[in-house]
Amino acid sequence: MQGRKTFTPKVFYQTSLDRLVAQDNYYRRLDKLLNLHFLYERTKSFYGTEGQSSIDPVVFMKICLVGYLNNIISDRKLISYCGDSLSIRLFLGYDIDENLPCHSTISRTRHLFGEEVFQEVFQIILSSCIAGGLVSGHTQAIDSAFVKANASIACPALRG
Repeated sequence: MQGRKTFTPKVFYQTSLDRLVAQDNYYRRLDKLLNLHFLYERTKSFYGTEGQSSIDPVVFMKICLVGYLNNIISDRKLISYCGDSLSIRLFLGYDIDENLPCHSTISRTRHLFGEEVFQEVFQIILSSCIAGGLVSGHTQAIDSAFVKANASIACPALRG
């Protein structure tokens, strides 16, 4: 007899995010390797002392890392992607029922930090990943695109 699956969402679930994500998941392994707590002190000068709390700088950098790893350059798409993935939610420390930061918060915070902060953080992340065995140097990939050249042998600048 042919089966037919019907879906009726439950109102309440008896589970946890930790239980839903596999123990060998990439983001779970990455989270164990990374210690980004130095960011609190490193980014302290970029924040004021009054008003609403801003996005956690560790969460912000993890979101940027997810975007980098998945080649997502749109902040809207990045937040949508993070919200749809249980493993990334666990990596960021956001439970199933929590709203992730707004895409505009990501954009504003990105402009708040200087390039030197990003370079420093990503060098630390890369070193941690290499030390933890998540990155190795035995494979190379090259991305290329054909571009129509605007050159001619008759061009004086190209003659020796």
